[in-house]
Amino acid sequence: MNAKAAAREAFEKVREPVLALSRRIHGCPELAFEEEQAAGWIAELLDAAGFTVELGVGGLPTALRARAGRGPLTLALCAEYDSLPGIGHACGHNMIAASSVGAAIAAARVADDLGLTVLLVGTPAEETGGGKILLLERGVFAGVHAALMVHPAPIDAVDPPTLALSELDVHYTGHAAHASAFPERGINAGDALTIAQIAIGLLRQHLRPGDRVHGIVTRGGEAANIVPARTSASYMVRAIKSADLDEVQAKVLRCFEAGALATGATWNVTRRSPDYAPVRHDPALAALYRRNAESLGRTFVPLGDAFTRAAGSTDMGNISQAMPAIHPYIGIPSMPAVNHQPEFAAACVTPAADQAVVDAALSLAWTAIDAAAPEQRQRLLR
Repeated sequence: MNAKAAAREAFEKVREPVLALSRRIHGCPELAFEEEQAAGWIAELLDAAGFTVELGVGGLPTALRARAGRGPLTLALCAEYDSLPGIGHACGHNMIAASSVGAAIAAARVADDLGLTVLLVGTPAEETGGGKILLLERGVFAGVHAALMVHPAPIDAVDPPTLALSELDVHYTGHAAHASAFPERGINAGDALTIAQIAIGLLRQHLRPGDRVHGIVTRGGEAANIVPARTSASYMVRAIKSADLDEVQAKVLRCFEAGALATGATWNVTRRSPDYAPVRHDPALAALYRRNAESLGRTFVPLGDAFTRAAGSTDMGNISQAMPAIHPYIGIPSMPAVNHQPEFAAACVTPAADQAVVDAALSLAWTAIDAAAPEQRQRLLR
């Protein structure tokens, strides 16, 4: 039996537990850094499969690392499992976790034969918080030669575009007063935030294609008859290149400052997470993934205008800047629903989603096997 057939056989033995994991995580959505049940379920499944499992790696209680094999070439499969506020797994992280776990178990079956060490790295807080970046900085990816994962989307894509990202929280402090009797004695922090939002809206005319600025008010005041003394908003700033991100961010900060200058409020900005870098897809690994996915019947078509500009951000970008990596899309027939819509969350726990988990797990495992071949091994071990 060749390596890919052996890996497939190993996966088939855990197919149902892997799919059950996807459905279980989907049914119990947990926010960034709170993914206790998801991390525990993943750890249990990998421990039962013979992996050596460490929970709480990198100082993050809901992060984990599981190891199988003792080969010199170390490949990491990244599992995400955090959800979105209010709309649950509307980005399909339940599928990401299950497919990476399935791929790890499948690849582990042949790891020693191929000179591989297979790592499953459970990475919390992708949606906000930059869990992978923290794990990278804290040495959890030390010694890894390449990192692999897939992400659900309405289409299959090998190297989808992503954007650099910074997350900013702005806080204004004014002075409360009776909004009718003594408004002149107040400093309106709500007005400061309104002016900042208007300035950002006007700024959009002068942003480059691919630059993005969007946010929400997280605190708007206490009552209509009180001049707001404290307001806050959470904003995301994006750009095609990391080098451009600082420029866009500086413009947004001036908009925040304008609100304070106009009203007399004070302001400060805090960062919600480290900056995310764009994904640098490794061409050779991406080609291997595509070939393996196509052998399972997956179809890759040109992204088209809508999806060429439909770029999000991921902390996998920082991993890809540190080592060869891939972050392809695995398609589910969700249209017209797209990521971060409740309808997409519903699509991530269907028979089609289960099939995508199976295809993704096998494609990743087979890509890991191909990466152990002499030509790729030599390149990755450099």
